[in-house]
Amino acid sequence: MPKPTSRFDHLLLSTSGPVDCALTGEAVLGSPFFNKGSAFPLDERKLFNLCGLLPHNVHSLDTQVQRAHEQYIERADDLDKNTFLTSLKEQNEVLYYKPVDEIPADETQLLQCNLKSMFSVVYTPTEGDAIQNYSRLFRRPEGCFLNINDEDRVLHDLAQWGESEDIDYIVVTDGEEILGIGDQGVGGILISIAKLVLATLCAGVHPNRCLPVVLDCGTDNPQHLKDELYLGLRQRRIRGPRYDSFVDTFVQAARKLYPKAYIHFEDFGLHNARRLLDLYRPSMACFNDDIQGTGCVTLAAIMSALKVTGQSLGDVRMVVFGAGSAGAGIAAQVRDAIATEDGLSHEEASEKIWLIDKPGLLTTATESSDAQRSFLKDASAWREKHTDLLTVVLHVRPNVLIGTSTVPAAFTHEIVQAMAQSCARPIIFPLSNPTRLHEATPANLLAWTHGKALVATGSPFDPVRGPWGPGGEEVTIEVAECNNSVVFPGIGLGCILSRATRLTDKMLVAAVEGVASLSPALKDPTAPLLPDVEAAREVSVRVARAVVQVAVEEGVATEDGIPADKEDLDDWIRAQMWEPTYRPLRLVEMENATRAARGELRKAGTARRGGRP
Repeated sequence: MPKPTSRFDHLLLSTSGPVDCALTGEAVLGSPFFNKGSAFPLDERKLFNLCGLLPHNVHSLDTQVQRAHEQYIERADDLDKNTFLTSLKEQNEVLYYKPVDEIPADETQLLQCNLKSMFSVVYTPTEGDAIQNYSRLFRRPEGCFLNINDEDRVLHDLAQWGESEDIDYIVVTDGEEILGIGDQGVGGILISIAKLVLATLCAGVHPNRCLPVVLDCGTDNPQHLKDELYLGLRQRRIRGPRYDSFVDTFVQAARKLYPKAYIHFEDFGLHNARRLLDLYRPSMACFNDDIQGTGCVTLAAIMSALKVTGQSLGDVRMVVFGAGSAGAGIAAQVRDAIATEDGLSHEEASEKIWLIDKPGLLTTATESSDAQRSFLKDASAWREKHTDLLTVVLHVRPNVLIGTSTVPAAFTHEIVQAMAQSCARPIIFPLSNPTRLHEATPANLLAWTHGKALVATGSPFDPVRGPWGPGGEEVTIEVAECNNSVVFPGIGLGCILSRATRLTDKMLVAAVEGVASLSPALKDPTAPLLPDVEAAREVSVRVARAVVQVAVEEGVATEDGIPADKEDLDDWIRAQMWEPTYRPLRLVEMENATRAARGELRKAGTARRGGRP
């Protein structure tokens, strides 16, 4: 059903009213942005010369969804389902993103209404399988491929994707550290695509104004280096000054060509992720999901759990098992929040956090990265002790245990019971992805603590039932999925709509508070610590509102006319969120049409206007 009109319909990103289209005939059907397939009404079939190209019967979008869902469930396995959805997205974006709006809950829907069950197919863990098999499943390219051997072409190649006002959101990866499965080289383009799918699905970011990018620097994955079908550079990964120059060439080109675009760094390696973020954050609106997104959503879950237990951030004693970019990012986010809330220095707040990696507890005697350094413990204090996870838990007596190690079953019965002996309600988050790499299952964590553990995971798990009620009766405890998708889309949307020149720490804290304020566990202790992914769009409105308000307060918002009133601001945000509905098409002349009307947004290889390279 069409989006209702509002006083904000005049805005560039408003999604009300007809859409200009200069394409006709087969070209319309070949555009995933304009294509309606069997849902084209009779008047548009005649106007756009589609008669004879489509079967006679006109179907509704709901009927199309039912057909697509039946095709989806017939696929043999999750990887086949993932491939089917990718193909559908390339044909008809509205059908792919179809929401549940005003459809009875028992009707078969497609992506958004089935989001909870299909999330693991369009994202982790199945997307990890698709990335590993990218070169073997390859059918057609999507996104921008830049390689380090052609650094001099970066500006030219990136310029094919639009004019300066055409791109709002760029996700870029170098493919080195993908979803817990390591170096996947050029296959990393699929993680950039998947993150943008989530930004659209969860926050209404316009899909034709997004750009997925992979920086192909080679790969150290021996399987890809030996595989003749591998599509990326079959050479060892290039590092050092040449790598830094290549990344900077991309960043500067993106800033020159698309000065208002928000840049999201994704799945860079441990030794690059933090330093690149620190390098570019002071001068542009950018974000690293593995560091800031994971940190924000985990902090939101921790804040919710602390409220359930009647504690505050100042009470946190946290052990992080797995000190890569995600683990160190969580530690930094929690440290910053503790420092802000309790008026402590970063050094003082860091004393409440312990990082464990392959060598054991990270101390001043351990080799460490820049991201880990502020959390190192005095080696002399641990000289006579083991530094494995069990020993650290017994010595530190934490109330929060985070897993980002990708070591399956690392949180053993002995470790969990040791933690439960020192705190009444242990907060335990096994966050590693994919599912097979989780440090523990929610069922075990709850059984080992007699239902006392407060659990969030990195992938979806079914609710757990056990005799944990006040009188020993059976209760069902829902497990929160500590997934970045409840926070990073809203942060991106807030930056896009405010045209923020930077993403500040205070904006991130506001985003966290926005998510935590919607925790179902605040009303029901058996409910999940985080809002369900099916509520992601409303969560994104709350997050975007918080981000925009702080952007205005800190003077980094450049968009005119941002409402000051909270309700007006929410309406302003919703009016600019893309909705997957079939809007009427208005035929315009090709000669004077915009790139959007010519179907050229998010599409390379088209001659550019204005003389830019």
